[in-house]
Amino acid sequence: MQAVNRRNWLRQTSIAALGLGLSMRSLAGEEYLPKHFGIENNLVNLGSNENPYGISPKAREAIMEMMSQTNRYQFNIGSLSDFKKQLATHYNVTPDQVLVTAGSGEGLNLLARHFSNGRLVTANPTFGILPNTAKKIGTEVYEVPLDNFRAHDLSAMLSAINSNTKLIYVCNPANPSSTIIPAAKMKSFCIEASKKAVVLIDEAYIDFLDAPDNESMIGLIEKNPNVLVIRTFSKIHAMAGLRIGFIVGHPTIIKQLEQNYFGSSQFCCSVLSMTAALASLKDAAHAKASKEKNAVARQYTVDELNGLGYSPAKSYTNFLFFPLKNYSGDFSSDMLKKGVILRSNNYADGKWCRVSIGTQDEMKQFIQVMKTMA
Repeated sequence: MQAVNRRNWLRQTSIAALGLGLSMRSLAGEEYLPKHFGIENNLVNLGSNENPYGISPKAREAIMEMMSQTNRYQFNIGSLSDFKKQLATHYNVTPDQVLVTAGSGEGLNLLARHFSNGRLVTANPTFGILPNTAKKIGTEVYEVPLDNFRAHDLSAMLSAINSNTKLIYVCNPANPSSTIIPAAKMKSFCIEASKKAVVLIDEAYIDFLDAPDNESMIGLIEKNPNVLVIRTFSKIHAMAGLRIGFIVGHPTIIKQLEQNYFGSSQFCCSVLSMTAALASLKDAAHAKASKEKNAVARQYTVDELNGLGYSPAKSYTNFLFFPLKNYSGDFSSDMLKKGVILRSNNYADGKWCRVSIGTQDEMKQFIQVMKTMA
């Protein structure tokens, strides 16, 4: 009985933290989540699109081996001397086409600053770091609503490009809506839009896709200097807490970025993150297992939500996006009171929820709670 009371106390203490002005309503910007919630407080954390299965065993082993060298800077560790080369080789590019950052979030933050001298064209809703940073520093941000299928409206985005546009941002697969633009259509858009401005494709969730949809836009950079691709190790590689990502582009634009805000971006990555990233790239079995488990839990959740009268958008990611019908309260806050962390927000067409795909057991707990919601 004492243990149960302690868990209830921890849960209530965590919920009380909302009174500090923290909001659960931002759907696509993990930096806005309350910072003191998690499984240690007996909560089911389905709010941040994390990989619930943990890092690769090979990455874990590599971290342990590197621990004895964490007193050294990365440039003093021989095994990391060709880090960028190994990363580039894996993605079939050259080292001068790669920029490493402490997570893709920091890359997006710095890109907003680099391209602050003109208009940003993006979708609404989309992943929030880049457009929100742009707004904070006074950049003009033109937001194009998603289409009726909750996907990027590429035609409208092309029409929104004007002579002052410096950057076009497309998150594909999309966050928070979980939808995709097929690779062939994405290619055509990149080629056309890049004639007028730099096009940035955020491929954080591409590893959850199957062929042919999992074709990266990295293949365009050689002949299209205005195309950039940003990737992360946070999702399929389960390294959200280790903070490492990278940008791929033509050497001319990578050099420009390095000479501006990205001068020390690689130096800000820890030796543990770098060595874990290289090890994880060599563990295809771990990524495959994470993808397969995610697909099973996702399908279970989709079926259950449909049975409850909700209609999730077609998901190609490790999260779901669905309308909340006529729910009258603050959905995410009410779910938090019942022990589940997720996101919800209001849009022109009503309230929507984004829920991450956890383990099968976690999704069963989520569904049980959903059955109690009116």
